[in-house]
Amino acid sequence: MSLLRRFAVLVWLLASSVHAAPTEVNRATLAQLESITGVGPALAQRILDARERGAFIDWRDLQARVAGVGPGSAAKLSAAGLVVNGQPFVAAPAAASKPRRAAP
Repeated sequence: MSLLRRFAVLVWLLASSVHAAPTEVNRATLAQLESITGVGPALAQRILDARERGAFIDWRDLQARVAGVGPGSAAKLSAAGLVVNGQPFVAAPAAASKPRRAAP
């Protein structure tokens, strides 16, 4: 496990210990989803509608199937206690940029 992933999991564990138990997106009711900071009635309903077509496999699947959930909102929802298959959202590490070559 990469150092960044370990750090993200540690931060999530510390944050979740302060809050109530995580809310599993694949089992949550409409009311439970709406209780998550950042999830309003419309987003909660979109999540339930997408879930009717099958359980979410992971955060990438959730983002692909629910309009309005991208990496930024996924990170916020995860920080508020939402999990997918028991897992918090872990952002993909940013691609390293190539150093620029000096002009001759």
